[in-house]
Amino acid sequence: MKYLPVIPLTAENFRQYGDVIELQDQPSFQINYGMADRHHAQAKVDVRDDKGYPVISLVHSKKYELPQKIKIVERHPLGSQAFIPRDKTAFVVVVAGAGDTVQASQLKAFKTNGEQGINYHTGIWHGLLLTPFDAMSFICVDRDGSGENCEQHHFSEQDQYTLDIKV
Repeated sequence: MKYLPVIPLTAENFRQYGDVIELQDQPSFQINYGMADRHHAQAKVDVRDDKGYPVISLVHSKKYELPQKIKIVERHPLGSQAFIPRDKTAFVVVVAGAGDTVQASQLKAFKTNGEQGINYHTGIWHGLLLTPFDAMSFICVDRDGSGENCEQHHFSEQDQYTLDIKV
């Protein structure tokens, strides 16, 4: 069995795949007469053409049982995709770089700290929402409109990695 190590998510180690959305160590400014702090522009919504538009959705993910094999990844060639947790529960993010093809050996896995969201850059291969610690709800910000914006790749059984969650 091939194992994919899961490491802590940081803005630095995730930069090539997207943005980490979090309050920790992020600059802010006061709004609403000093009653709120705005952590502005944590991520940019990318809509590549004039046939699409940004949408905000709510997503509820059931708890995944472990061990979990990475059988499929997907990418969105026409826009970015963000997932912002509504619960203070960690989840696992699996990614590979952008490109027309993807190999299982390119996969990286990160564990959020329970308060971080992520924004996948356009074209980044990524796993499905992996919530092995509990069921979770998310705010999803991505592109809708005409054009095919979701491509999937299924790994053969011998190429599938099993998540190695130790963090």
